[in-house]
Amino acid sequence: QVQLVESGGGLVQAGGSLRLSCAASGSIFSINDMGWYRQAPGKQRELVATITSGGIPNYADFVKGRFTISRDNAKNTVDLQMNSLTPEDTAVYYCKAGKRTGSLWTSAYWGQGTQVTVSS
Repeated sequence: QVQLVESGGGLVQAGGSLRLSCAASGSIFSINDMGWYRQAPGKQRELVATITSGGIPNYADFVKGRFTISRDNAKNTVDLQMNSLTPEDTAVYYCKAGKRTGSLWTSAYWGQGTQVTVSS
């Protein structure tokens, strides 16, 4: 089992920044890719960004140029730096870790989520 604990959410004004962090523990050997997803009220959970164990990132189109994902394999952490936030970024952000083959997650663990609220 892998445990994921997120931190760093909160309330910020439009145009502001937040940094989310996720720490993984447990059976770390069972994960390679990590990432962030989000779910806004009344909407489906969606991909924000992922990063491979080798540090290759992938971003949803709506965050390109504003968000940056990074990871520290030694500390088993993945961070999401979010800049130029808009009210549309308001959501619960979830950390995800597991193994992927291509774009398909063959195994995955989820964190509990952290709320990000952007006021206009």
